[in-house]
Amino acid sequence: MLTLNPSDLTTVELQNYLQYAIAPRPICFVSTIDKEGNVNLSPFSFFNMFSTNPPVCIFSPARRVRDNTTKHSLENVIEVPECVINIVNYNMVMQTSLASVEYPKGVNEFIKSGLTALASDLVRPPRVGESPVQMECKVKQVIQLGDNAGAGNLVIAEIQRIHISEEILDSSGKIDQVKIDLVARLGGDWYCRVTEDNLFQVEKPVRTLGIGVDTIPKTIRNSNVLTGNNLGQLGNVEQLPSDDEIAQFQTDPELKQILDATIGDITNRERELHQYARKLLDEGKVIEAWKALLS
Repeated sequence: MLTLNPSDLTTVELQNYLQYAIAPRPICFVSTIDKEGNVNLSPFSFFNMFSTNPPVCIFSPARRVRDNTTKHSLENVIEVPECVINIVNYNMVMQTSLASVEYPKGVNEFIKSGLTALASDLVRPPRVGESPVQMECKVKQVIQLGDNAGAGNLVIAEIQRIHISEEILDSSGKIDQVKIDLVARLGGDWYCRVTEDNLFQVEKPVRTLGIGVDTIPKTIRNSNVLTGNNLGQLGNVEQLPSDDEIAQFQTDPELKQILDATIGDITNRERELHQYARKLLDEGKVIEAWKALLS
């Protein structure tokens, strides 16, 4: 394993390692305004949500690595502590990238990128009409992390109003994770797109107390077939199936075939049961996988 000390790397080298490793990063497209009324629009992937009550997002306009200068977005929120955080999806990613060009101060990136400026309700900076979610924010604080090239500036923005395109909503009025078609930033010139094909769900252990991997029998825990992800699934159940439930499951045709074919062959039986359990786990059938493993 390659081991690095940040102090031994140049800022450019360190930035490369971090941006490739800490990814994907959501992109916020921030509109700001200076005290003269000049609008700026710039994307940031040093961004995320950090609180729900109060609703707070943070983005970080870092000092430029090449010459240690600050970005117009940072200067603007210090002058006028308001912004709009516009979420970026695939349909606008190229225009968003274009807006990252370092135009001179006073140049309006809405015009340069061809995006639509919509008047906000509560803040002075305009919203991006093409963005599927637009959040009007008051800037509560700016925290400077340093004065060297590459140093970040945490802009703490409290959300005052949210605008959501109805096109990305499901029948219950919630955001549909497929319809929003998000993109995210990776290292270098790389991006990724959240599509239905690469989405998957992981059941959150919010309302349950999983038994944990440490309580899984050693023969299962040390399996050559099951993966770490599989063990995580198995360890997320609240309790193991009963003997009666296991016995009832042994009528399952595929399980019965394994049991019948491996009578007296403990080694092959264990391997085939683990393979069958992995198949069930890949299908999200965790309890059934446990029943197979304990048969």
